[in-house]
Amino acid sequence: MITLDTGAVQRLLPKVDALAEMRAMFGALSEQQAVQPPQTLTLFPDGGGDFITYLGALAKAGVFGAKLSPYLPTDGAPIITAWTVLMSMQTGQPLVMCDASRLTTLRTAATTALAVDLLAQPDAAKLTIIGSGAVAMEHWRQVRGVRGWSEVRLFSPSLSGNDARQAEWQAQCPGVILADTADDAVSGADGVMLCTSSGTPVIDPAQLLPHALVTSISTNVANAHEVPPAFLTGADVYCDYRVTTPSTAGDMVLAARDHGWLPSMIRGDLADLVSGIASRPSGDRPAFFRSVGLGLEDIAMAHAIYRAATA
Repeated sequence: MITLDTGAVQRLLPKVDALAEMRAMFGALSEQQAVQPPQTLTLFPDGGGDFITYLGALAKAGVFGAKLSPYLPTDGAPIITAWTVLMSMQTGQPLVMCDASRLTTLRTAATTALAVDLLAQPDAAKLTIIGSGAVAMEHWRQVRGVRGWSEVRLFSPSLSGNDARQAEWQAQCPGVILADTADDAVSGADGVMLCTSSGTPVIDPAQLLPHALVTSISTNVANAHEVPPAFLTGADVYCDYRVTTPSTAGDMVLAARDHGWLPSMIRGDLADLVSGIASRPSGDRPAFFRSVGLGLEDIAMAHAIYRAATA
């Protein structure tokens, strides 16, 4: 078994096409050549923290495994790590154990980029990013090639006065427009990627164009929702995996509880979209894509980094 720490994973990342890996993985899921069990949360005794287990099996690749992500409270900042173990379906032996922290950020962004490629209008040109940290930056790296973006706007409260962060963004995304408010950033955008750790809404859907696509990710906050839950009742809703996401995504849980939204209203997930089963957004109202992170994404990324390490 190979063990890859953070440094080893980082050195191998240039050899991995994360967007292609996600496209292939969701294709395998649509062909029933992959299995995605629900993630599980295990609480430690006496309030000592917890860990989430992300499971998955990729029959086409002949691998299965799990990512373990603990949350360990301390007197200061909590400790949050993530490691993935990948095993062979032929021998039952472990193949690789790798630090998954960087891979988690990468697969989250690549999943969003796949959704943008499949759901954004073909002529989408104006992109907005809410958030400016490592997750937001990786989202930009993954999505920049899926459309001919002519304008990119960025808003994050933490950018104000942060010259180093602003310079980093200008280097990675030349010409990026630093918006003063979220409303300024969202107005007129064809695509809006929400890349924050907020547990409450960060945009006002009233500012959206009728055809706009909004993407949202998960955080550790209970019932986290980067958009108002009521927004789902007036949008074309998609997700990463319709079997498990509606019971996990905070906006979907709250929309069902408080606003009459139903999981059956989901127009499709990524497996449906990759296979062509799901219909694309109508274009006459906003589209909303919600991801919560799947074990299969982690298994696909671990397999990709394993292939890169053994090539």
